[in-house]
Amino acid sequence: MKMVQYYFAGSMKLILAGAVIYGMAGCSSAKPADKAQTGAPAAETATKGDNNRMAGAPSGQSSSLDQLKKGGAVGTPSSSPLKDIFFDFDRYDLRADARDLLKANAEWLKQNPSATLEIEGHCDERGTAEYNLALGAKRAQSAKDYLTTLGVDAQRMSTISYGQEIPVCSEHTEECWQKNRHDRFVPKSLPTS
Repeated sequence: MKMVQYYFAGSMKLILAGAVIYGMAGCSSAKPADKAQTGAPAAETATKGDNNRMAGAPSGQSSSLDQLKKGGAVGTPSSSPLKDIFFDFDRYDLRADARDLLKANAEWLKQNPSATLEIEGHCDERGTAEYNLALGAKRAQSAKDYLTTLGVDAQRMSTISYGQEIPVCSEHTEECWQKNRHDRFVPKSLPTS
């Protein structure tokens, strides 16, 4: 059984590394975008059709995996109306501050009924890769379940776990680990006017 766990962990790391290398191979040599205050890429230049987006739509926000593939910093832009929530060590229950942020996220979703999103679950580096993938999935599901109780249609939301594989901070400190124990809310389709 131990051998299967090691094989699975090694395979997951190889798959993720291959995806990152493959994604980076397709990157252009253009200058990187300016960084937002949080270290996340700034909103990309508006493209044709962006003029129809509603005010407050988080344009230019992409998944953590896409940010990693582009070689930029990973994180949510400070200008995004959808805010990250954070978790205590080895927990997936929602703290009071997370519930407050989820209420604000739910209000934005209600005001923009055509928007859909993906909820990413993330963990710090402690624990096995498999354990953290499962924990990240539970964290994302907790947020989705709570948003559903607040009146957001569950079909507008999907979840994914990145476990410990895409940290926003790489130091080995409690402060850094706290930043990595979070859910991100990434718009997949945005409202149009």
